Parts: sequence; C-alpha cells; structure tokens
Amino acid sequence: MKVLILAGGFGTRISEESHLKPKPMIEIGEMPILWHIMKYYSSYGLNDFIILAGYRQYVIKEYFANYFLHNADITFDMSNNQMEVHSSASENWRVTVVDTGLRTMTGGRVKRVRDYVKDEPFMLTYGDGVCDVDLDALLRYHRSHGKIATITTVNLAQQKGVLDIAEDGSIRSFREKEEMDGAAINGGFMVFQPELFEYLEGDETVLEQEPMHRLAADGELMSFYHRGFWQCMDTQREKRLLEALWESGRAPWKRWKDER
Repeated sequence: MKVLILAGGFGTRISEESHLKPKPMIEIGEMPILWHIMKYYSSYGLNDFIILAGYRQYVIKEYFANYFLHNADITFDMSNNQMEVHSSASENWRVTVVDTGLRTMTGGRVKRVRDYVKDEPFMLTYGDGVCDVDLDALLRYHRSHGKIATITTVNLAQQKGVLDIAEDGSIRSFREKEEMDGAAINGGFMVFQPELFEYLEGDETVLEQEPMHRLAADGELMSFYHRGFWQCMDTQREKRLLEALWESGRAPWKRWKDER
C-alpha cells in the first residue's frame, strides 16, 4: 500500500526555519521530521512513499538523491574520482517525490498524484506530525467498515478539524475548529479508497473542507480514535518538545532499532 505524505506547504507558523526549507525537512535529532514519519510507517512494513512536494521541493529531492551522503560514512578517492560508501544505513523504501505545485491546496495535491496511486487504497498523512498510532489496527478497521475514508482522530483542543462522531464510529460532520472547542480533531494518519478522487476537483480543493464535508454527508467518513501520543510541529515550542523526547530516548514514535 502506498503512503502519501503532504509536504508542500509554506510552514509559515514555524517560519524561523521554513524560510530556508520545507517544514517536513526541519530536523528533530538531526533528521528531518519527514524521515521520522517514514521510519514509523516503515516499521509497519509500509515502504512505498509518494511525497507531495511544492514549496522548495528540490530540497526534498536532493535529500533523497544524496541519502547515503547524509546517513553513511563515505571515502572520497579524489585522485581516481571515486566514492566508497561505508556502513550504509539504507532503507527498504521506494520514494516518489512529486512537485504538486507551489500554491496547490491539500486536496489538489492529492488529486495531482492520481496516476501514481492508480485504483488502489492508500494512506495519507501530513509531513509535520508524529504519533504512536497502531497502523495495523487502523488498516484492519478501515477494511472492516467498507467506507471510502478513515481518519485518525485525537482529542487536542488547540488544533484544527473538529469532528462529530457517532457511536458506530461514523463521522456525521467535519468543520474547522472554533476557539473554545475541545472535541475530537483530525490527526492525519488517514486511509482512503481510490473513490476519494471523485470528491477532489482541482488545485484549489482543500481536502479538509468540501471533500470532507461531502464524505461525512454521504456517510463515507469514519473515525479511528487514538488515545495515545500524537504531536504536530507547528511552532518552535513544539519542535523543542519533540527534540526533547527524541534526545531522552523515550520518543513514543520510535518503533525501529538503530542500524548503526
């Protein structure tokens, strides 16, 4: 199953660093948060990634083009114009980086990669958040209900995407957060059937607006409630929180073993 990661926004709320690079390339423990997200999916055997890039998309392409330079010891034989890679920290990943446009909205970015997804179910998340959600359980739940969309929901009042969830897990309405809300919100880590593309119009489509409203109205939007760890990285304070967790050795999203 392919994993789509939204990585094309401007990251204006963490502009101290995002003026130099896309927000998903901002580092936690000397590795881009995008890498952390991909490692988490990979720990569940999900290794086929499509990166929906936009703003400074070449930074993401260059990172993967030079992945060994970032993550291995290298000997440069200057006299013979040769390079030898030592202790390679290679990944079992297939990574497709797609330039989905500088100002394309989230739904438009997804729409642009339809030819890469084809007629298969796929996972989708944001390139600025980590969690410890059980992805195996998420997929089992998605397959069990037969609806088009499943989104992981968390209960954090300061974020966006407020949901009205029925007892059977179906989402009855989807709206942006209001100031005093404390309801369940969209935490990303979503699963979709390819029928989602029928709800997406063009570059101006915001996934979290009209498509989500229509999916909810059609009874095709389901909630997978996550009670564990979830954290996005919108601000420097949140970046420092994630860095502190990583440096402590207790990062809840780290399910993999170090290879070096």
